Amino acid sequence: MSVHVWSVPMRTRFRGITVREGVLLEGPAGWGEFSPFLEYDAPVAAPWLQAAREAAYEPWPEAVRDTVPVNVTVPATGADRAHRIVAAGGCRTAKVKVAEPGQTLGDDLARVEAVRDALGPDGRVRVDANGGWDVDAAVEAVRALDRAAGGLEYVEQPCASVEDLAAVRRLVDVPVAADESIRRAEDPYRVRDLAAADVAVLKVQPLGGVRACLRIAADIGLPVVVSSALESSVGIAAGVALAAALPELPYACGLATVQLLTDDLVADPLLPVDGALPVRRPVPDPAALRRLAADPERTAHWTERLAAVEDLV
Repeated sequence: MSVHVWSVPMRTRFRGITVREGVLLEGPAGWGEFSPFLEYDAPVAAPWLQAAREAAYEPWPEAVRDTVPVNVTVPATGADRAHRIVAAGGCRTAKVKVAEPGQTLGDDLARVEAVRDALGPDGRVRVDANGGWDVDAAVEAVRALDRAAGGLEYVEQPCASVEDLAAVRRLVDVPVAADESIRRAEDPYRVRDLAAADVAVLKVQPLGGVRACLRIAADIGLPVVVSSALESSVGIAAGVALAAALPELPYACGLATVQLLTDDLVADPLLPVDGALPVRRPVPDPAALRRLAADPERTAHWTERLAAVEDLV
């Protein structure tokens, strides 16, 4: 199996990082991406390697659609920049990051208002708090953001725990989506069992692959939004394969994140056209692999990390 370690700067600080790194694995079925975030230890990163191996060794499940609707993702940036990102994104749905440490609810409201202005009255706005609120703060914020947006499509992961998600869901009229409560949980089905969410957000790498996500989607009994983990187009292709194979896809997916990177590993990146991604599998470009190859220190780090995770998988 061929292994390529890569490093790509980001256009905007996102999720606390300014550079995205990872490993591409080439196998008989194609290319897979292994790019767990740097703070993840080997046990947490193990499903990410399972997903990469699936991509490298197994064909994708049969697709039932040839395009996947997507949202534009708006980082926790200023209102003016948020407006520009949405206006340039070409999508009719926007996911807005909120509850950023060091920022205020006022910052979030200004960002959401700018996004609504850029989308116009017919676009859909969803917000993602990444578990940043407690129940009381979530209820206050969700109600205020719902007014600012002229109606939120849903709020993603307003609180960290499943119990708190369930409490918020009972107290607000805005639908609640669960992300970390599924992908970081020992039991992803507690969200279902506690009636804690209206929507399940599934990410291929953290959950162990496309087929693992399809099983969860079938069992959890909730509408699914497929989202990215800030991958290159190689990793995004796995998310597109999942979204393409789902029997129903009622929501736009959070897979239009390649544009958050300054470069990509393929010559034909998976970028949205008219608010949708095509269902295809781009192949890494040799020139891009050379251009974006990590330096020797980072290559050694990822090689050691890959070996540590392989011991668990």
